Amino acid sequence: MSLINLSNISKHYEMGTQVVKALDGIDIGVEQNEYLAFIGSSGSGKSTMLNILGCLDTPTSGQYRLNDKVVENLDQNALSEIRNQEIGFIFQSFNLLPRANALANVMQPLIYRSIGLKERKRRAMQSLERVGLADRVDHLPNQLSGGQRQRVAIARALVTQPSILLADEPTGNLDSKTTIEIMRLFDELHSEGQTLIIVTHEDEIAAHCQRIVEMKDGKIHSDSAVGLAKDSH
Repeated sequence: MSLINLSNISKHYEMGTQVVKALDGIDIGVEQNEYLAFIGSSGSGKSTMLNILGCLDTPTSGQYRLNDKVVENLDQNALSEIRNQEIGFIFQSFNLLPRANALANVMQPLIYRSIGLKERKRRAMQSLERVGLADRVDHLPNQLSGGQRQRVAIARALVTQPSILLADEPTGNLDSKTTIEIMRLFDELHSEGQTLIIVTHEDEIAAHCQRIVEMKDGKIHSDSAVGLAKDSH
């Protein structure tokens, strides 16, 4: 059974008298431990795809199975629980709490799981160590570099041990040197068994992935295995 299965997924928006087909009959499966990039120009449907995959939005029609759960008809509370249990999000703008230190930011998703403070701290520390920030746990976001902030965001995404990591333009706010470091970290996480889905418009970022799905006008234009099973893995 695929980790993700989308069957005839459409998402339509009404704009005045017009109907915009942001997604138009998408069929796709994603297996565990895949490393996949959705690419496409602005308006291609890749951001809508990310929102559907991340249970941030629901499709107009079609079926979405995530880890064998049918999720397209769930209410907001149930979707919120799925997000907390199954999905780790990484955003271009980091989305960190500005007045919370790195440790508190990473602990945040665990609050919704009724886990005691001591265990939350232990897991958050472990997650920060994994991304190389054990010496920055007390720093506020404005005391960290862009790359360090993105690492905190990755640690926060990992702390719930999600089935999938969804990254939306994860290096969009980073310089080229920091981008290389963050993508190296993603490569390592994939080699450790993590399923990773990246939405990007940058070919160099997509080149790290082993499967590239190009979107155009709300449809899948191409879906190719890149075959970059890197020797370093």
